[in-house]
Amino acid sequence: MGTLQREEISHDDLHGVFGFGVAGNFAGHLEQAGEAVDFVNVAAEAAMPKGIFPWYVPGSDTFLGAFPLSDELIPIPDPPHEDPLRIQVEPEAGVLFDITRDSAGAVAALTPRWIGAFDDCSRRRPSAAKISHKKNWGAASKGLASTGFVIADLDPATTLAPLRLASFLQRPGEFHAYGTDSAIATYTLIGQPLLDWLLDRLANQHGSPDTPLEDVGALLASCPDATQVLVGIGATRYEPFGETTYIEPGDEAIVVLYDSTVHSPSEVAERVSQRRGGELCAASVLRRIAGSQHTS
Repeated sequence: MGTLQREEISHDDLHGVFGFGVAGNFAGHLEQAGEAVDFVNVAAEAAMPKGIFPWYVPGSDTFLGAFPLSDELIPIPDPPHEDPLRIQVEPEAGVLFDITRDSAGAVAALTPRWIGAFDDCSRRRPSAAKISHKKNWGAASKGLASTGFVIADLDPATTLAPLRLASFLQRPGEFHAYGTDSAIATYTLIGQPLLDWLLDRLANQHGSPDTPLEDVGALLASCPDATQVLVGIGATRYEPFGETTYIEPGDEAIVVLYDSTVHSPSEVAERVSQRRGGELCAASVLRRIAGSQHTS
């Protein structure tokens, strides 16, 4: 099988890349996040993901037009009036896909190019009508590592078999596992089933006023120049600390996607705790520091 090849990820090259995510692709995450109730009106099998949601629409004049990717900062907005301010890391894998469109401009195929550590960081807002309202609150509200692994498919038995995802939170004098160290192959949907489902959702998910979902396919169609999409394929389960702990200024949130044939879970945790994650030669490491943000 061999060691996966790493490549540098330039955030500057991603400004024209459409971004969306998958809700509920890891068993138990939505319940831990307190968001399972949001999907009571969504028709989906109990064990299946609930849908897809946008977090970046290039060129949009809405809040979704703000480029949200960063590998350095988690911005903490000014305290809101309508909701308690609760920012929570969502550790997951992000996959860059090339788009093939049909003659009508709809997405006909998705071809994977790389996979990297991704933080679908969420602002837990009980009053939010749509998932996207929790996802993009401006620059740096999403995290993406500056290094990923080159891939040509999402086969859980071969290409992705070695990969595991871990996450941590570091505070002065404290170091905690935030998400459960998990094999990428244990996502509910992965490989060809995930690709088929994503294409189906882009074509057939239209959203409705009584669900938190939107017509992501139509939003993507409004970006005819977009030739790629960046997809957060779902957040893993939290450790007890991560489930109950929200981000505060000064916190360091770390997400690590690593090759388990090269690094052990204990080695990953040890290096990250010592701020030596850059020494992990077969890993995609995202480390962001939370800071205050003044909003208009």
